[in-house]
Amino acid sequence: MKMSIWHKVVVYILLIGFAIYFLFPFVWIVLTALKTDAEVNQYPPTFFPSELQFVNFINAWKAQPFGLYLVNSVAITVLTTLGSVLSCSLIAFGFARYDFKFKNGLFILLLATMMIPWDVTMIPLYMQFNLFGWINTLKPLIVPSFFGSAYFIFLLRQFLMNVPKDLEHAAKIDGANDFQTYWKIFVPIMKAPLTLIAVLNMLSVWNDYLGPLIFLQDRSKYTLALGLASFKGVHELQILPIMAITILMIIPPIIGFLYAQKYIVEGISGAIK
Repeated sequence: MKMSIWHKVVVYILLIGFAIYFLFPFVWIVLTALKTDAEVNQYPPTFFPSELQFVNFINAWKAQPFGLYLVNSVAITVLTTLGSVLSCSLIAFGFARYDFKFKNGLFILLLATMMIPWDVTMIPLYMQFNLFGWINTLKPLIVPSFFGSAYFIFLLRQFLMNVPKDLEHAAKIDGANDFQTYWKIFVPIMKAPLTLIAVLNMLSVWNDYLGPLIFLQDRSKYTLALGLASFKGVHELQILPIMAITILMIIPPIIGFLYAQKYIVEGISGAIK
């Protein structure tokens, strides 16, 4: 059924209204970070700065070793994303394409782990990593990602269940072994859901505060999220540097989301080209 012009106008007005509603806080943070101290404390507040103060970002960045925090965050995010994509895709491939004893029971057990909150496993994990000698290193934040995530495995498994068996049969006729079938046939097919997993993992790890707070003690190993929290504690009454660092921290997730939004939609809908 075709929409009338008036229906389209109403829909676009509503969409524009929602976009303004959700974008307004972000725009306000950006404009506030570009103001002077006098303008920030002015009452009633002004929306636009009289003169753009880009030096606020430089001063805030130099106030603490945020460059080192950025390197730590990037390293953790990249490695955990790589680990999640590889491990979850391999495990999901096994659950979706192979038949073996206790397969359904193991998959139900895997899904059951999603009901256990991380807060419950926090102390046992700390004791385990302390036994390994990993406390105050980046290993507790990276290594677990190489053992898969129940939610991501479930997402990929449901996606792979819809792939025709003919692809595997054709690959075996051509002489491909199991790993070649996974790597050359199924990984390209899983491009959309794998991108979705990568973005979701990146957002989770990039903004993670509790994990680094528990496992890291040396400030040289801090992530951006932990460094930002420490920075807020020092500059509790100074709005400008907090706004500036907040803007710098949320830029990478926004870029990643804008780049991958097409694949995110395809990954959620389970579309296969």
